[in-house]
Amino acid sequence: MRVGSQVKSSAVETDKIRVLIADDHVTVLEGLAAIIGRQPDMMVVAEAADGQEAVDLWTEHHPDVTLLDLRMPTLDGVGVIENIRKQDASARVIVLTTYDSDTEILRAIKAGTKAYLLKDARREELLDCIRRVNRGETCIPASLAEKLAAGLSSESLTGRELNVLELLAQGKSNKEIGVNLYISETTVKSHLRSIFRKLNVLSRTEAITVASRRGLIRF
Repeated sequence: MRVGSQVKSSAVETDKIRVLIADDHVTVLEGLAAIIGRQPDMMVVAEAADGQEAVDLWTEHHPDVTLLDLRMPTLDGVGVIENIRKQDASARVIVLTTYDSDTEILRAIKAGTKAYLLKDARREELLDCIRRVNRGETCIPASLAEKLAAGLSSESLTGRELNVLELLAQGKSNKEIGVNLYISETTVKSHLRSIFRKLNVLSRTEAITVASRRGLIRF
């Protein structure tokens, strides 16, 4: 089935779980479609290769469950969830991604996802998750729930601190960061002290490493 296409359902198929899949990697997209299509209680109604197409196809098909990658062209997964839920607050979305930082998980949950799975999840785990979400349940693996809880328990960085951190990750000196943000070098140092404390780190390199792992900065 080509991207963006639809499957015509017969009367016999009306009781099946209707699934929309969105992923910008064709191999992943086709693989998921094949796995889901072989299930007697499921059917793929559409496939999207980018975020905006996912929203458009959701609007057209109103699937029972949407299986969604987190990072895609034109509109990321969180944006897709937000757009879909503006149309239907009860829409059932599963995020299936390679990203497991507490920040990514929290963004998706705040947007309204019902489940969060990693792409290395077992096939049986994925299929069980689709069935559970279709029944109205949530599905967050224990390992990801623990990571999310750990992230929530730590103090959040302010917007300005995130700006400083992003420039720090680009290799900027304190003086260069100050010039970029129109603040003094003393203020930059103050922000860095706060960042180190909140991330529980002792150096610039460690701060970048921890921030990257938590999804606070992207390269």
